[in-house]
Amino acid sequence: MKLFRNAFIIIFIVVTLIISAGCGGKGKAAEGEINLKLGHALDINHPVHKAMKFWADTLKGATDGRIIIKIYPGGQLGGEKELIEQLQMGTLDLTKVSSAGLEAFVPEMKVLGMPYLFRNKEHKWKVLNSAFGKDLLAAGSDRGLVGIGFYEAGERSFYTKDRLITTPADLKNLKIRVIKSPMAIDLLKTLGASPTPISWGELYTALQQGTVDGAENNPPSFVSARHYEVCKYYSLDKHTSPMDVVLAGTKAWDKLTEADRAIMIKTFDISVEYQKELWAEVVKENFALLDSVGVKVITPDQTPFVEAVQPMYKEYATDEIIGPLLEKVKAIKEE
Repeated sequence: MKLFRNAFIIIFIVVTLIISAGCGGKGKAAEGEINLKLGHALDINHPVHKAMKFWADTLKGATDGRIIIKIYPGGQLGGEKELIEQLQMGTLDLTKVSSAGLEAFVPEMKVLGMPYLFRNKEHKWKVLNSAFGKDLLAAGSDRGLVGIGFYEAGERSFYTKDRLITTPADLKNLKIRVIKSPMAIDLLKTLGASPTPISWGELYTALQQGTVDGAENNPPSFVSARHYEVCKYYSLDKHTSPMDVVLAGTKAWDKLTEADRAIMIKTFDISVEYQKELWAEVVKENFALLDSVGVKVITPDQTPFVEAVQPMYKEYATDEIIGPLLEKVKAIKEE
């Protein structure tokens, strides 16, 4: 990790020089200190939080301390819905939310909730780094939301209290917690489960009390929330790959010069590469911990799951928003 950090110091210097050369004279002159407030719901030990801290530090260095991002983690400023609404009102400058949580505000983001959308990780990042990804980030601009970029959020899989999920049939009638996302709810219904929207902060207690039989999420979230203390079965079916999305409110974004926007995006892109490596390290540590505490982890055959969700593709193929997006993703080939 130290080697990685040193490499990025060099990259950051190069990026700063490129920005200085390419953006000089554009927009209004940058004057005075700019303080930006970023709220999110994750724990401070989560790799995405650490990446945002890395971004804030890199941005501060790239601007000689002129642009400062102060981060409020752990839901201090509210849940994802409240954070998005605060961006729109202009009372918050930046946030990080799941693409699933964005669906009610930016319908185009529903495409990232389609099960088994990407062929592999290389395909995923090729899609997100293409014009398709940039258009997706820009889709909320007329709703007060400016997409800055995506962070790796891995794949979501099922974890349960009393039953190992090996095929979709094992989900039948199970109450599974889902994020309040139309796509996530549709997926669980298609697989035969009973989708139960519960806030993230209330989920541990809901699992303990039997309000739900399980949930679905990526390994860092499963571990950082300590849900493994209650759920002893984790089935890596990897049904969806929603992304974490960093957003600015248009009211905050409009106050920045073109040069400052470019610096923010370039330094964010650096933090994305840092986060990918950090994510991989953390996931490795997660599985070692799960093994040590006796959680049974399996990787079931994906084929029956892929077959079971095909009705969703048939349904959304005719959707005027999602249908064309699905075709675009399909047309992008991985290297």
